[in-house]
Amino acid sequence: MIQIDASLLQKMLIGGAERLEARKEYINELNVFPVPDGDTGTNMTMTAMAAAKEVAGAELSIKEITRGLSSGSLRGARGNSGVILSQLFRGFYKGVKDEEVLTTKSAAAGFKYAADTAYKAVMKPKEGTILTVAKAAAEAAVRTARQEKDFENFAKIVMEEAWAVLERTPEMLPVLKEAGVVDSGGQGLMEFLQGAVEVMSGKEVQVSGIKDMAPKPAEKQTGEIPQEEIRFGYCTEFIVMLRESWNEEKEQEFKTCLSGIGDCVVVVGDEDIVKVHVHTNHPGKAIEKGLSYGELTSMKIDNMREEHQERLHLSGEIKAAEKGPRKPYGFIAVSIGDGMNRIFRDLGVDYLIEGGQTMNPSTEDMLKAIEQVNADTVFILPNNKNIILAATQAQSLVEDKRVVIIPTKTVPQGISAFIGFEPEQDEETNVENMTEMMENVRTGEVTYAVRDTSVGGKEIRVNDIMGIDDDGIQEVGSSIEKVAMDLLDGMMDEESELISIYYGQDIREEDAACMAEKIEEKYPDCDVQLEYGGQPVYYFLLSVE
Repeated sequence: MIQIDASLLQKMLIGGAERLEARKEYINELNVFPVPDGDTGTNMTMTAMAAAKEVAGAELSIKEITRGLSSGSLRGARGNSGVILSQLFRGFYKGVKDEEVLTTKSAAAGFKYAADTAYKAVMKPKEGTILTVAKAAAEAAVRTARQEKDFENFAKIVMEEAWAVLERTPEMLPVLKEAGVVDSGGQGLMEFLQGAVEVMSGKEVQVSGIKDMAPKPAEKQTGEIPQEEIRFGYCTEFIVMLRESWNEEKEQEFKTCLSGIGDCVVVVGDEDIVKVHVHTNHPGKAIEKGLSYGELTSMKIDNMREEHQERLHLSGEIKAAEKGPRKPYGFIAVSIGDGMNRIFRDLGVDYLIEGGQTMNPSTEDMLKAIEQVNADTVFILPNNKNIILAATQAQSLVEDKRVVIIPTKTVPQGISAFIGFEPEQDEETNVENMTEMMENVRTGEVTYAVRDTSVGGKEIRVNDIMGIDDDGIQEVGSSIEKVAMDLLDGMMDEESELISIYYGQDIREEDAACMAEKIEEKYPDCDVQLEYGGQPVYYFLLSVE
């Protein structure tokens, strides 16, 4: 086989996503940290399945299929591994979109674009990860394509070299070597590629079956359903097939026009297509302007007022209210647990995305939340290090609002950062203040192990209780209270003044109060605050300031 046409490529990409889904739990088990978080296999699978759904519905051309791969994964990306996978897909699209069919040389170019794009997306690339495996596959592809035109021979050589590099990842990252595992993200990428190669070699996949398979929502959106009149009633989306070359001047002209008739404007263009999204009362005007640049496809207009009323009827919450003016600042926080949600709402957060630990919100979840906040500048508190990349990806897709990410890695950091906000100050001062408040917080988490492993010289078994601070796993034992107390001891110093305890849904109030009393006795010079967090998975969240 010396070429791959659009039909076969479509099936190969779907086959890759299906194999990744089938191997999801195995990939999850490779995670070094034994915490019950949203794991690599889960995040990569949900990202790939969002892409596969777009691929299955795309027109049969290399350009449209790889465009679907890129756009579907971009908005469906979850967790750091999912965002990196989406960037690999985006780069592959850039590398092959002008091809009628794929040859080994054009496929190799796509691999090279993929690796380069993913590396650029990560601020501090680390070797021994999915990036290393992607780079190895790209280098092998470019080198092999110079002599090999047959795809089966090409794929065999590339896969053998990439698998070999994956097996060497423990030599590049000591934490992998200690745990005795390869990198989970790299394994996920190889499973996807293996699935694609299997289809190329004759394995059957059902394209029709994937079209209706939307990824299950990972978390509910807990922002208040707006109880007011919607200013712009029609969510209008379409793609412009450009008849002339596209440039920044035309893009700005288009954005200016759309901003004049609505809000939530997104205009993302390449050399030959522009994807458009706008909320407006005059969808016809948006469409008319789009037609001035080329032919339209994938048009979709939704009546948001009608959908809004249906949602309100379903929840029994129809109330008449007037929409307030657009605010200078608004806030989105990722939270989990009814107690934590209440704390953030009481502080004044506009919109909550419930998720974080057991499942990471997607880029699409972030975009929807940003749309709901009626403010010129929207601050996002991710409250989890594995969500920051998805928030950053959403930030890059928003045009009509300024989005600022405060890189909070824990919920206590998010609470402190929000408290540091001062409405009368300008944005730059607030970012400095909020970041300083965040950095002054030391966070501890008490949870249980979901797998046997070895981390930092500690042997850990399933169901062991673990105490984790900002530097990693510090305590391992069998008693929740003892692990929590020992963890807190390690977090304290002479300057500590405030200890906050958030107890989870599996801890009784009286037990939490008893532990708080012991902490007060041990640290009489500190203020001790006990709050119900209601978070699953984590028995206690502790913070010291």
